[in-house]
Amino acid sequence: MKKISLIAIATLLGIFSSYAQDEVNPITTAAPFLLIAPDARAGGLADMGGATSSDVSSLHYNAAKYAFSESEWQIGLNYTPWLRNLTNDVSLTSLFVSNKINERSAWATSLTYFSLGSIELTDGSGISLGSENPNEFAIDGAYSLKLSEVISMAVGLRFIHSDLAVRVDNSEIQTVNTFAVDVSMFYQSEEKNFGDFNGRWRAGVNISNIGPKVELVLGGDESFIPTNLKMGGGFDFILDNANTITANLELNKLLVPTPPIRDSSGEVIAGKDDNVNFLTGMVQSWYDAPRGFEEEMEEFIWQVSAEYLYNDVFSVRAGYFHESANKGNRQFFTVGTGFKFRSTTLDVSYLINTSDVNNPLESTLRFSLTINLGDSYAYF
Repeated sequence: MKKISLIAIATLLGIFSSYAQDEVNPITTAAPFLLIAPDARAGGLADMGGATSSDVSSLHYNAAKYAFSESEWQIGLNYTPWLRNLTNDVSLTSLFVSNKINERSAWATSLTYFSLGSIELTDGSGISLGSENPNEFAIDGAYSLKLSEVISMAVGLRFIHSDLAVRVDNSEIQTVNTFAVDVSMFYQSEEKNFGDFNGRWRAGVNISNIGPKVELVLGGDESFIPTNLKMGGGFDFILDNANTITANLELNKLLVPTPPIRDSSGEVIAGKDDNVNFLTGMVQSWYDAPRGFEEEMEEFIWQVSAEYLYNDVFSVRAGYFHESANKGNRQFFTVGTGFKFRSTTLDVSYLINTSDVNNPLESTLRFSLTINLGDSYAYF
């Protein structure tokens, strides 16, 4: 008999943990790595980016922001260690490239790679059968266009590859290849005077990962991919030419059906049948929770954050992320900072867990490096 180590199983299947209690009813999807914030700037802002100012990693949060970019070209490399308290070879790495075509339009592309490390396989006697290296990745592309001086929209296409199959006898886990679409909108007002300071409003909405269900297990039920609604807003307090403070608020909701409560025969006794196609599932996700309106409200994740920027060369960030205890119980503070020298920016962030559920990013530093080409360079 062949076996896989307990840590390997936990790594493969326990990406987002939850704990047992009567009303716990988390929503699970295929390819949950698509919801992981890839960059350290957002990592310092409680993983939010739907309505923050444009940066190279905007494709993950709201691609419409690229039309407001101040750089002709941007290249960003991000690295996030994962489950560092258990292992040292699991990580999320991403590469983003964006180009401002003209004053009204921009395009961007990215590669996000989630490595689950090396898994040693043994038989029942402990004899080595080799190793596997499960991984997932996504290749994205998006086009952003200004509809006016203050509003832009974007569409994006994503190829998703999930290879969690372990090649042992009787393994039923399949490799998944599929496509998904993003649609987003962004608003950024003109700078206005508010008495002792100037200000600028921002708002954004993004529906990401719109795509068909996939079959993770051979002959098993199909799983939804993590179609997600992101809505956010923010305000820039422009105190003077050198000092700006930004406040941000964001809501996220999975547009995936809530698992119903079934009896021993499999009949639905509370909620709605979740065996529907992905388009029906997006609509049904607003009214299908077994406990009604109260549970629907629990499915919203909310985040707040603030960012201080000095002279476009130094920034300090902080944020708070809250998910209901019945839907995953991820709750944490984040802090971060950024430094810019000429055309290069280095961002770092750190997560402080406040939940009794372990967080895979606990005690972890995240790093991002961005190169801006074609903008006005800043010097220390």
